Amino acid sequence: MSSSSFVVFLGLLLVSGASVAQSEAAASSPGVRRIELAPDDALSAPEIAISAGLSTTLLFDSNLKRDEVELESRDRFSLVDVGQATLRLVPSARLIAGERLRLVVRFRDGAAPASASFFLRVHPAKAEPLIEVYRGMRTIETYQQEAREVRAELMRCQSEVARLLAEQNAPSGLAGLVSSSALDEHGVTGRVVTTDVAQTTGNANAFKVASVKSYRSATGVAVEINLKVKAGAPPWVAKGATLRGKSGAELKVLRLWQQRPIPIGEFGVVVVEAEASEAASRGTFSIKLWEEDGPRTVVLGNLMFP
Repeated sequence: MSSSSFVVFLGLLLVSGASVAQSEAAASSPGVRRIELAPDDALSAPEIAISAGLSTTLLFDSNLKRDEVELESRDRFSLVDVGQATLRLVPSARLIAGERLRLVVRFRDGAAPASASFFLRVHPAKAEPLIEVYRGMRTIETYQQEAREVRAELMRCQSEVARLLAEQNAPSGLAGLVSSSALDEHGVTGRVVTTDVAQTTGNANAFKVASVKSYRSATGVAVEINLKVKAGAPPWVAKGATLRGKSGAELKVLRLWQQRPIPIGEFGVVVVEAEASEAASRGTFSIKLWEEDGPRTVVLGNLMFP
């Protein structure tokens, strides 16, 4: 494909408003979640997102009865580390996306509430890394920190809204690339990386990847995947995507575009675009796509950008 064709492709991607799937909103470094337990609210069970291979740590303000922690399907976790007032969980790949597992902890001092229950929701790619659980009164410092995090998230959302509004008013084609500052004097570069990427064995029986192409513009990167659905009942629609580097840092996914739902036995194209500077997108990445509340995922490793 010529360099001009790459420019046109990414231009259409950046300014297109039609798609059958959009990426889930996701911060690259989510803040700390805080849960407050009320003495008379023992029956409530907050939901916590977990994911295979990713660590989730719960920090409690009271000591635990370490030998009385109840975790459903405990044998399907790679790590369950119960400390004096901490609980670290690392799920294994044996857990299925969409599953809900019950977790119960009991506190050593016997004060109310004597126990706390949670539901662990298995997500294909994202997990809540750190959760603070308060059984007593929180300190003013924790509220101040939470307020700072809320303000930062509000500013991020305002910036995202401004970007989306600007895109709605942007022209199409090459003019759209220029107006959004995605195109500089170096243009847009692309490369075919089909033979370089590695498809994980866990999803090889569900998909066949025909081709993978990576792109770089002045402000971000994109990946075009042409794949065939080999197994599963309904047509496959990508719901979300992550692009993660070797260090574990994620690129901010801006949009997920799919031409149409991919029926069983047919090929279809999925494109993921992410915000990234040239320095942040160097090295190898893994890309993961997942469907809505389903077990079928596409995972590719050793992905590099031009």
